[in-house]
Amino acid sequence: PSSCRGAEGDVVADDGEYYFDTATGQVTQGKQGAWSTRMGPYKTREEAEHALDKARAASDAWDAEDRREAAERDGDA
Repeated sequence: PSSCRGAEGDVVADDGEYYFDTATGQVTQGKQGAWSTRMGPYKTREEAEHALDKARAASDAWDAEDRREAAERDGDA
């Protein structure tokens, strides 16, 4: 992997993988920006572009599972 300077002057690795930055809404190649706003890695730019959609779908599925479990526990099923 090579390295380069990120937007903040940090040295970042260009690992050939893509990341989605939730703060900027941008896809980057290599680890750039703060780790706390970086989703990934993803193998393709397109996969990274859909990171929020994928995370939202997973969250919705977990919420639905939690509701089912609560209903079963409470005897509503």
